Amino acid sequence: MKILPTRAASVSRQGLCTALLVASLTAAVGVSPAHNTADSDDPAKDPKNPQGLPHGTPNLTLPDLRPKGPGGLPGARGDGKNDAKDATTGIPATALDAYRKAAQRAAADLPGCHMPWELIAGIGNVETHHGTYQGTRMTSDGTTDKPILGPQLNGNGFALIKDTDRGALDGDTVYDKAVGPTQFLPSTWALYGADGNGDGKKDPNNIYDAALGTAKYLCAGGKDMNSAADLDKAILSYNPSREYVNAVTSWMRAYKEGNVPSLPDRPGKPSGNPPAGSGTPAVPSGPSAPPASGASPKPAKPAPPSKPAPPSNGGNTGKPGGGSKPGSDTSKPGDGGTHKPGDGGTNKPGGDNKPVPPAPASRLERIGDNRAWETYAGEAFKEQARVLAKDKSGKPVAEARVRFEIGGGTGAGATFADGSTAITVSTAKDGTATAPRVVAGLKSGKVTLTAKVVGRDIPAVEFAGTVKVRAAKQIVVVDSSKLKAEPNSAFPDRIQFKVLGEAGKDVIGAEVTVSVTMTDGKTVPEKGSPYFKGTDDKPVLIVKAGTTDKDGVLTLPKLLTGDKAGAYMLRLETADGKVETVHLTVVAAQTTTPTPPAPKPTA
Repeated sequence: MKILPTRAASVSRQGLCTALLVASLTAAVGVSPAHNTADSDDPAKDPKNPQGLPHGTPNLTLPDLRPKGPGGLPGARGDGKNDAKDATTGIPATALDAYRKAAQRAAADLPGCHMPWELIAGIGNVETHHGTYQGTRMTSDGTTDKPILGPQLNGNGFALIKDTDRGALDGDTVYDKAVGPTQFLPSTWALYGADGNGDGKKDPNNIYDAALGTAKYLCAGGKDMNSAADLDKAILSYNPSREYVNAVTSWMRAYKEGNVPSLPDRPGKPSGNPPAGSGTPAVPSGPSAPPASGASPKPAKPAPPSKPAPPSNGGNTGKPGGGSKPGSDTSKPGDGGTHKPGDGGTNKPGGDNKPVPPAPASRLERIGDNRAWETYAGEAFKEQARVLAKDKSGKPVAEARVRFEIGGGTGAGATFADGSTAITVSTAKDGTATAPRVVAGLKSGKVTLTAKVVGRDIPAVEFAGTVKVRAAKQIVVVDSSKLKAEPNSAFPDRIQFKVLGEAGKDVIGAEVTVSVTMTDGKTVPEKGSPYFKGTDDKPVLIVKAGTTDKDGVLTLPKLLTGDKAGAYMLRLETADGKVETVHLTVVAAQTTTPTPPAPKPTA
């Protein structure tokens, strides 16, 4: 991501947009209820995330938000009936189809993310003009006819990122380069790469794969795009620039307003990247000339293709702002592992969108033994769910879509590493499909993982797992200074304890019962001793304090004091019988008698 040299935007255009951008993040998203944001595998929280380091200069040209008149000319008087023909917000048909399918797939596999296709399109526009940078074209399956590569990341003007893929994606064995319509770094693509068009490959040069990968990358860590804060973090993880966030959200808003004409594709010839005869990838060289101040240039007339690919529903390919050619945008497809965007996932891009029948799988078999899995709370299962799809003759079926979904009763809370509970994977050539590792929740219980073939009425395969809690070996107080208080008050803040197991490992999900006793750890104290509040607000001496969190820490309910000073004991006991006691002290505030002044000497 971020390879394009900056294309100067019109001064008047940016001036008109400034006021609108102040609230762009909050206005661009809807109100969402509070959600549980998982921090695991969240690139936005990793300061060393290579994708978030400077690796190119994106196009920060903003959409023209002024009212348009006849012919889509900004500022002209008219009824606006021709606004839909304004090519500045157009998107090539194939790119638009890819963005929409990626969002549909994200809605199915990552429902808590609420990924809008307009956000993916905003990224694609700012990064490479929807995959059409410098005249790059797409083949019928959405692959660019030559790779779109960013500058060499050798530390000269950009981040220093040494080669991570042996040149497999970017052709450079010394340093990395950003690749494809949405400019993924090779190391990031290895984590978030996706097969968005169902061809069994994860190709960052394919707009369907790239768009789905982008959706997966932005959603990572349980982020919710309906949250302004999460949206901000997601875009910043793509490019740590406020101007970049403003540009992407501005285009997202423009697309959400509905003025998104579908521009005809400029079909390219399959060439295997790079194109035969040229060997030259599309590499940004320098900024284009800015448009004249106060006016938006008319898009240049595209060269007529011999056989233009028919646009899919609503796709468009115009280049925003600054005299772009319709169909010349070059956006970068997102990640998405092996998820396929859209409900069908097998529709051919750029074609008539007639769904291809699902693979003729007649049965699904479990690979491996039937033993139940086991892990500890908060940790990943060592096993991975693997299945084999076969046809009626018993031969393996490739390209069958297998949906893995996590369930469970008392073990609810388990997820895949990206925070999702459902994921769809296409079977490989040998008919096998493998689910990502499952991470247990923070409590003990049972977890189930079901695998079934999408679109086929055949028996599902079920995997079962048990989540256990580590044995407690030690309970330590986090801050001993909080164990002293005055009568008729409360102990400072809320007392915290940490439960440790073998080798000092955190014990997650440990249930702890706490009681107040006299110093012998057994005798029940008289009225006026320290106490907790029960559910009816009455004083209680014994409470079930809950379970330890992901760090093995338990925060007790507020501990109040009565009117009796003295020494007491706090007794803690885990569900597996580990007991620990700590001393509590209630000390009356000391009062000091002022010393009378010395008498004055008499004469």
